[in-house]
Order: sequence, then C-alpha cells, then structure tokens
Amino acid sequence: MPRTVVVALGGNAITRSGETGTHAEQTANARAMARAVCRMREAGWNVVIVHGNGPQVGNLAIQQEEAAHRVPEMPLFWLGAMTEGQLGCLITLALHEAGGGRLPGVVAVVTHMVVDPADPAFARPTKPIGPFLDEETAQRQASERGWTVGEDAGRGYRRLVASPEPGRIVEIDDIRALVDRGSVVVAAGGGGIPVVQDGHVLTGVDAVVDKDLAAEKLASTLGADVLMLVTGVPRVMLDYGTPQAREVGEMTTDEALGHAAAGQFPEGSMGPKMRAATRFVQATGGTAVVTDVEHACSSLEGGPPGAVGTRIVPGGSVTTRIVPPSSVGAAS
Repeated sequence: MPRTVVVALGGNAITRSGETGTHAEQTANARAMARAVCRMREAGWNVVIVHGNGPQVGNLAIQQEEAAHRVPEMPLFWLGAMTEGQLGCLITLALHEAGGGRLPGVVAVVTHMVVDPADPAFARPTKPIGPFLDEETAQRQASERGWTVGEDAGRGYRRLVASPEPGRIVEIDDIRALVDRGSVVVAAGGGGIPVVQDGHVLTGVDAVVDKDLAAEKLASTLGADVLMLVTGVPRVMLDYGTPQAREVGEMTTDEALGHAAAGQFPEGSMGPKMRAATRFVQATGGTAVVTDVEHACSSLEGGPPGAVGTRIVPGGSVTTRIVPPSSVGAAS
C-alpha cells in the first residue's frame, strides 16, 4: 500500500524573498516544487500539498484597498478563498507539466477549516496581514474599520487578525477519497478558509489559520506516514547566529520540545514548524521532516545524514544528532 506524505509549502516558496510575485516568478517557483513532488510519486508516495498564501493575500489586500473607490472590498476570508483557488491552479498546472501525463490525477480542493469562536486567539489578534502603514494611517484604519493594528518588526504598522487553532477539516472525507485513488491533492491552502459552525451552517470569519498547524491537522487526520515542512533552509539549526550554531539531522519529540522551551525556535521563524512537527509525531507515531525543496526527496528516501533534512521522530531524550554544516548563514 502506498505511503502518504503531506508536504507543507510556505507562501514564500511561491513568491521568494526579493521577488515581486509576478506570474512568471510564481510559475518558475511552482515548477521547481512540482518536479520534487513528481520524484516523490515516482518513489511510490501518495502526496498531499498544503501551501501558504501570505504574500499573495498581502498583494490582494493592497489591490482591494487601492480599488475600493471602484469596486467593493471583500472580507479577509474571501481573500483567502481567492488565493486558494489561484495557487491551487498554479500548482496543479505545474504538476501536470512536470508529470508529463504520468500522474493519475491532480486535484485542488478549496478547503474550509472549522475554528472555535471561543478560541482565545480571537481576543488577542497577533497575525499581521496586508500592507505596511504609517502610524497615523494605521490608527485611522483602526478607528474607522474596527481593526486591531500593531507594529511589525520595526517596518511599520499592519492590521492584526486572530490566528485560531485548526479544528475540523470540512472536506476531509473527499480529500481522503482522492488520496486513496492515487491523486496528488492540493488542500488546506493558506491553512484553509476559517469558518465557525452553528448546526449545519458554516460562516466565514476574518482570521488566519497557521498553514503548518493546518498541515499537521490534515496529516494526522489522514493517518499520513510523514509530515514534511518545506522551508528555505536544508535543516533546523540550534543556536542560530552564534559561534555554536549547528545543524540538526535528527531529534526526538522530547528533545524538540525541550529546545522549543529554551527559545531555540522563534515564533516568526521555525516555531510553528517545530510545533506542527512534534504534534504530528506525538499524535501518529510517524516522522516529521523539516527541509528545503532541494533535499525533499532524499529526506523521504533516507539518504546519508548530510543529504537529508531534519527528522523529528518519536521517543524520549537522546542525544541530538548533529550533521556537518551545509550552508553558512542558513536561518532557523
């Protein structure tokens, strides 16, 4: 029976640092990812892709605001739905091209994620979205629109929205059926469209579900064998930015939790990925991998330590396996 891997791609994997997000740029980046996915399929894996959408939603929010005098602005959860369709199309076309007609099926599923309206995150919005604003404009938007605003990394002010925990995936049975028939599935894009449920009624809410935690929820619910979190570096680093910095080849869940408690994995960087990884391994007994696109396939194939990413495995405290450095200046 084919094994299943859920591959979580950051929105920055589609629009990379220094790029403006043109159609040509996003298409080229999607092709690189699609080639890696096709190699996974050739190795016998069922593949489910979860993508981020931060840069794309940010650009769409700017377009909405700039054109507000011409067409009505749409709520945030609709912007999420728009980019889920946009990036689902982009990834699907890239997979068809890379697969050369060999893939049994490629399907993008617009996915809804049920969240709890009582989640404390709704009382403490922390997720920055949309364009950077000066303080005067930000305060005016907060007053006129009821937004929560805050400074983001010293670069200006942005709108802050809630980032609640992922709950039930509405389309999970359909996603499972597609995986079982061998299709490559793109699902839960951007963390899924957040909705609250009242009986049979689902209502969209302005929030952002973390993409990595949504990928973990999807992988655990599907009973996947591996959760792969694709980022811009080949491996997780400890003591990043210090003379003691070193790359990790493998660690147990207990070690990962200990490193997290010690502040090794910042929230704006590796924190959500490592939280998703440990949750998945604890819930399923499977393996999580953190790596870049270039090392994705070799990480699944169990290549030599220097050729694979960081693996998070079940178990108690054992010595973290360090590998020789592969890239000076890699961020954690």
